[in-house]
Amino acid sequence: MAAYKRVILKISGEALAGQKGFGLDFDIVSGIAEQIIEMTKMGTEVCLVVGAGNIWRGRQGGDMDRTTADYMGMLATTINSLALQDAIEQKGGEVRVQSAIEMRQIAEPYIRRRAIRHLEKGRVVIFACGSGNPFFSTDTAAALRAAEMGADVILLAKNVDGIYDSDPKKNPDAKKFDSISYKEILARGLTVMDSPAVALCMENSIPIVVFPLNSEGAVVRAAAGECEGTLVHA
Repeated sequence: MAAYKRVILKISGEALAGQKGFGLDFDIVSGIAEQIIEMTKMGTEVCLVVGAGNIWRGRQGGDMDRTTADYMGMLATTINSLALQDAIEQKGGEVRVQSAIEMRQIAEPYIRRRAIRHLEKGRVVIFACGSGNPFFSTDTAAALRAAEMGADVILLAKNVDGIYDSDPKKNPDAKKFDSISYKEILARGLTVMDSPAVALCMENSIPIVVFPLNSEGAVVRAAAGECEGTLVHA
């Protein structure tokens, strides 16, 4: 049974690459699509925001103009969004991609009321191109869309099983939080989400569930209210 009526599912680009570290692992994409369809069958309205780290990161641009590098990242999110759209459709789901940057031949422009109507009709909505603005990450885009859509929660799928007080890959004694407040994340400088995204969630009282994507069925369990990772709240 669904614990939330409407959710924003945020998936990092790296998660779509799997062990390859670059590009798309279509077994992972297919698995995510299956879980998204299962969520809709539970009665959950699903919005999806996807990153682009499997294709491009702005810091890879070296001396490139930051705005140009960020726009390249936005285009990379569109590639990931179309891949997920195709995977969901192949499994019988209804889905629409809305882009914050107009590219009418391949995606609808982002229109809030139209997106809400799609959700009410049981369609999955994928938001491409982040917020459409350079200098803002897809984490911030997820928080912004969650506020605009009136989402009950952000489900933040990561390659780690929650939030730690330090990097668990570097520190074997890192402590995992079962729950943590927005203010503590900001005070400690934890990098689970960008600080503007955390601040936006705090301002609009949007809880965040950080959970491991590599656990089978984790997305569906998160939508059912089973927190395997960390809950971020007030």
